[in-house]
Amino acid sequence: MSSPPAYPGIRISGCWALRAEGSNAESLDRLLPPVGAGRSPRKRTTSQCKSEPPLLRTSKRTIYTAGRPPWYNEHGTQSKEAFAIGLGGGSASGKTTVARMIIEALDVPWVVLLSMDSFYKVLTKQQQEQAAHNNFNFDHPDAFDFDLIVSTLKKLKQGKSVKVPIYDFTTHSRKKDWKTLYGANVIIFEGIMAFADKTLLELLDMKIFVDTDSDIRLVRRLRRDISERGRDIEGVIKQYNKFVKPAFDQYIQPTMRVADIVVPRGSGNTVAIDLIVQHVHSQLEERKLRWDMAALASAHQCHPLPRTLSVLKSTPQVRGMHTIIRDKETSRDEFIFYSKRLMRLLIEHALSFLPFQDCVVQTPQGQDYAGKCYGGKQITGVSILRAGETMEPALRAVCKDVRIGTILIQTNQLTGEPELHYLRLPKDISDDHVILMDCTVSTGAAAMMAVRVLLDHDVPEDKIFLLSLLMAEMGVHSVAYAFPRVRIITTAVDKRVNDLFRIIPGIGNFGDRYFGTDAVPDGSDEEEVASTS
Repeated sequence: MSSPPAYPGIRISGCWALRAEGSNAESLDRLLPPVGAGRSPRKRTTSQCKSEPPLLRTSKRTIYTAGRPPWYNEHGTQSKEAFAIGLGGGSASGKTTVARMIIEALDVPWVVLLSMDSFYKVLTKQQQEQAAHNNFNFDHPDAFDFDLIVSTLKKLKQGKSVKVPIYDFTTHSRKKDWKTLYGANVIIFEGIMAFADKTLLELLDMKIFVDTDSDIRLVRRLRRDISERGRDIEGVIKQYNKFVKPAFDQYIQPTMRVADIVVPRGSGNTVAIDLIVQHVHSQLEERKLRWDMAALASAHQCHPLPRTLSVLKSTPQVRGMHTIIRDKETSRDEFIFYSKRLMRLLIEHALSFLPFQDCVVQTPQGQDYAGKCYGGKQITGVSILRAGETMEPALRAVCKDVRIGTILIQTNQLTGEPELHYLRLPKDISDDHVILMDCTVSTGAAAMMAVRVLLDHDVPEDKIFLLSLLMAEMGVHSVAYAFPRVRIITTAVDKRVNDLFRIIPGIGNFGDRYFGTDAVPDGSDEEEVASTS
């Protein structure tokens, strides 16, 4: 865990932003006391919980809030964990608004905003009846699934994908469909009970308590419940006095003492938010995740090619097709035609590595034939856009009813890091053999990221087949070293990559030659790493 901000007593616009004293997490069992037997429950208004959109549009830019896996080193492991911020405070204190202001001011490309409202426990039948009659207390810490919160936040910090429940406040139950999130550079977790669990506290690198005057919070609730939920003033005030205010006094306000920073006046305190952003920026600088191409290039020099690599036999026919597609004078029509032929041969070759089992069928002549049949559940193809999708027709031609997924990985032109921009995978892909397709692999950077995404979706490593028309030895070694059980299959392996990470002698930019687009100046041959339009 990072050390807390070094400004425990800064005067901010007439209020104090204080780091809590005596906030030793080891002395905490569960911060909040058990609810009294005679406590009255809070009446929960019925509102539909919807999955938040994957984009946050600010005045300056668009931020991807669906997250992405943080980048990995040449060993395929995460460099450092993401920076997790906890935002606590009373109902209608402005936590979500503060979170969005922090996100916009940070100006980082990838962020996850995780709401505690998604983690209400599944109610028993008896509790469902109590909730239907407004007799279930949703403001007690036991109403939240802290085990699921902790496991979710741990996975996000490790860069793994997570399934987050969608809670329906109308039926007081979780929806059937859950949403998928990825770890990011920054994770912001907000909720009224954000600091109410010892294990959860240990996962938060910065803890912020949004302290807004109770009268302001009441006014906000009045405005919201009357305009959005059709309730009357008397009912809102009654609910606030009977349920919301006592819950804040007993459970929420005491957690202020464990906060690193207290932000008075919530979103109106821009000075406090600026200080928070400065500290987070310094932490991110220390944790900067950089893909070191030089380290990747030198990591496996002079090593023999791995046993997991299979190269299509270089027959005169195969070598002749390579001659045509490598020739810079080859027309686009011929390039496409012979590339497709090679793709078909490559797919057929790859299918021979799938598991087969003995089976017996009866011929039309009434005789038994001892043959082989596919021993897995299903085959799924996943293409790395954009060049990888050119291999999809060849896969569909030889695999009936094959499922197809896509991954888009682009290079951040400022940092040089591959980033996941789009992902569409079939359901239950973890049970399938997955054929991961791209046309060229030079450094292996994007291929490693794509494999990491599949592993995050629980696809076993030994069920992943990486297919490419042309690979550089550097890319082969990188993928094989990071993921030694991934099968690597190609039609040819070239020896070198140059200083611009082009495969030598190579094939050029496959996507540009296939689609007839202009080449990116000094761009890598690795289509998945090059920026696509």
